[in-house]
Amino acid sequence: MPPLLSAFEPVTYDDLPGWSQDNHAPAFEAFQRSARHVLIKPYRTGSLGVDFSSFEPAYLEARTIEFADSTNALSFFERHFFPARVRPERGGSGFVTGFYEPEVAASPVRTGEFSVPLLRRPSDLVDLDDSNRPPALDPYLAFGRQTAVGIVEYYDRRDIELGAIDRESLAIAWVADKVDAFFIHVQGAARLVMPDGTVRRITYAAKSGQRFTGPGRLLADLGEIPLADVTMQSIRGWFAAHPDRIDEILWKNRSHIFFREAPVEDPSLGPIAAAKVPLTPGRSVAVDRLLHIFGTPFFIHASDLTAFDAKPFARLMIAQDTGSAIVGAARGDLFAGSGPAAGEIAGVVRHSADFYALLPRTLASGILP
Repeated sequence: MPPLLSAFEPVTYDDLPGWSQDNHAPAFEAFQRSARHVLIKPYRTGSLGVDFSSFEPAYLEARTIEFADSTNALSFFERHFFPARVRPERGGSGFVTGFYEPEVAASPVRTGEFSVPLLRRPSDLVDLDDSNRPPALDPYLAFGRQTAVGIVEYYDRRDIELGAIDRESLAIAWVADKVDAFFIHVQGAARLVMPDGTVRRITYAAKSGQRFTGPGRLLADLGEIPLADVTMQSIRGWFAAHPDRIDEILWKNRSHIFFREAPVEDPSLGPIAAAKVPLTPGRSVAVDRLLHIFGTPFFIHASDLTAFDAKPFARLMIAQDTGSAIVGAARGDLFAGSGPAAGEIAGVVRHSADFYALLPRTLASGILP
């Protein structure tokens, strides 16, 4: 069976719980940003076979619309797309987590208080692909270290924090707390509030390349926190109670993130992410980019998730980011926004969810009866 047919089960809009009650306008605005970006560079088609070209009629109209209220936005999506339930690979339901853009006090120079650096990309870090990957190197690694004798695995988190590279010269800024820095790594971006009150943004530039190992799973495996109780808040609470064990746990995550500076052009939006558009709070979702294509609208229903607005989650989201932990057709990471309030939402999102992809009607002949 072709991937497109095996991954999606066509349904009707009446089958989407809460579809007509959602406010589709902010989702349309997020979709419109992707529609404008693809004029610069098209999105890559995912392995499930939803071809980029099939979005062109919707993108073309979206670029011509100056404003759409919820009613007009709903009409737009129903006119250009038909819904299909995304089948999880192993049956059952899909799964959602949350992410956000932290806002942390920082300093442009190292001080007694601000002593934990956030680093820019080192000059010896190289991207790996089939053209330059040494045969003996782990095929998972997307980055390596250029040396006089060839490319080798890059230093991991422990090595870097113990001085394997010159952190002083690579520091973009300094924060006060190692745990804050780690969660900035996890989220891949942050707003840094400088001593003079100015706000600077950093966002993902590259990584050391090793696999990500989350502290929540480690602490659960060690019997420190029950798996069902693992949230960002419970992890932070454990670190606060065990400051002598922070390095022990964090160094087990070998992956280290490097950053670049980026402007804060619109404070209401998040950082520019993998789809090359600013993330929209509550409307952008990170998906498995190997399977899905950026710009795809997903209606996500999670009846037990009420953290966003104190009612069951039933929202139209736009695929505009990805992440190494986001693996599978029915797996998403919901962008909650920026700052502490968004962090309180994102930190507790670990819920089963039903995913409905809105597929371009130009594909209907290959799927609909």
